[in-house]
Amino acid sequence: MAEPGAKSSGSAVAGFELPMLLFAGFRSIIDELHRELAERGYPDTRPAYGYALQAIGRDGATASEIGRRLGVSKQAAGKTVEKLEGLGYVERVDDPEDGRRKLVRLTARGVDILVKSAEGFDRLRAEWVRVLGADRVRAMEEDLRMMVPASAFRLDAAGWFNG
Repeated sequence: MAEPGAKSSGSAVAGFELPMLLFAGFRSIIDELHRELAERGYPDTRPAYGYALQAIGRDGATASEIGRRLGVSKQAAGKTVEKLEGLGYVERVDDPEDGRRKLVRLTARGVDILVKSAEGFDRLRAEWVRVLGADRVRAMEEDLRMMVPASAFRLDAAGWFNG
């Protein structure tokens, strides 16, 4: 097995390296983003919360809808919503279209963390551009868009990882 961070000569690269390098790149970006968010007043956030906040979206969603979007049960989605509500990122309100249902909506704090996350992602991409160069980063993104099906852009990563 290759040592972490070791450079490959380009010949006879083990097949497992590509997914591991892609995941390690993803993980390094997410970990750095969360360090930044902690410094900016969000020390309690976790990567899974970002997926959940995206699943809730601008218009809000029911626990069942959140569960479907995340690929988890309604009960698991409910637990995540409880945690997010306790942290002040979301609130539950009566659904204006059906008084029997509760709608989960982002609070101002929830919107703010999404804005700060987007700013953080922009800063981190700029760092990759600084180190690798704009052409290489752009080419990498184009290559990944070509190889990754559009259906891969889903919010159910946490559920997928947990099986």
